[in-house]
Amino acid sequence: MRNRVKEYRARYNYSQEKLAKRIGVTRQTIGFIEKNKMLPSVLLALKCAKVFDCKVEDLFILEEKIGDDS
Repeated sequence: MRNRVKEYRARYNYSQEKLAKRIGVTRQTIGFIEKNKMLPSVLLALKCAKVFDCKVEDLFILEEKIGDDS
């Protein structure tokens, strides 16, 4: 999974600290998510999407293949 949290933060001119305070986590948590060292919970992903007024799928992109079409 990849994410666009850093991109959205830049678009909204939010620091990691400001985003963290808006969604109730630490700055380090935002850093870990942005570096793909931590997958956010569903609740955290929803809170991020709400702050940025977008869909969760716009922020977090599932890249692995699901199922087999062959």
